[in-house]
Amino acid sequence: MKTKFFTSFFIILSIFLLGCSEDLNNETSTGRLTVRLTDAPFPYDLISEANVTIFKVDARYKGDSMEGDENNKEEGYSFVVLMEEERDFNLLNLTNGITETLVDIDVPVGSYDLIRIYVKGVNVVLKDESKYDLKVPSGEQTGIKVFIKPSILVSGELSSDLLLDFDVGRSFIPKGNIKNISGINGFNFKPVIKACNMSFAGSVSGLVSTMMDGEIIGLENATVSVFETGTLDPIMAPTDENGNYTVMGLNAGLYDVMVELKGYKTQTIKEVTIVAGNKIIQDFDLVPVP
Repeated sequence: MKTKFFTSFFIILSIFLLGCSEDLNNETSTGRLTVRLTDAPFPYDLISEANVTIFKVDARYKGDSMEGDENNKEEGYSFVVLMEEERDFNLLNLTNGITETLVDIDVPVGSYDLIRIYVKGVNVVLKDESKYDLKVPSGEQTGIKVFIKPSILVSGELSSDLLLDFDVGRSFIPKGNIKNISGINGFNFKPVIKACNMSFAGSVSGLVSTMMDGEIIGLENATVSVFETGTLDPIMAPTDENGNYTVMGLNAGLYDVMVELKGYKTQTIKEVTIVAGNKIIQDFDLVPVP
């Protein structure tokens, strides 16, 4: 299985919502919105930086309606500007659950079904310091549109998170021979992002290790692939230097979790139950290939 360029970055829009109970009065006209940025790791053996400048984020306001329709014309709805300043990010610095706040403002109560992310200054820096500046197809002019399903409700005194899964494997497309740095001659940028309402999602974390001389040793750069049971479209993340991993933004349900590392037998745990709002711990003890 090819793993090097099929990982995902995560942008987290953490939306702290004021009020979800039915007995709220109508005097509350705003709720609190916080936006954070994070990612799932990228292949470190070839890439040192994956940079992007986010200069604006807005959200489509649906009022009292909770049903979003991506076929509706945008002109029929208002957009609320969440952030409008240049922020530079090396997405490789945001791994395994680390987030950075993008937005923390009051917004009108009601539902939101679409996020637009405006980006520029996208580039990739390889380990040999080669740098490739990438063209942004439309993200700078019209924003990268990400639909939220189901719509997220902003009201009273409770909080909810929206996870934007920035799929780097599909968004940063290498040109040339990707087996080594000298074979890469550029990248195309075709942003692929999906939204996950974290009120309905959970995460899986754990340690990937092996037994060596009677001691448990964490394994770095093992590839963890999480498949919704019965599907072939994974979310991938490598382990950190201590062998730890975290995959966020998984809708509640059953998942198969597979771990691969050169020199060790591939291991798969089937039908891991992901519970909304909870972090599931799933460790792996890999056995060396004889």
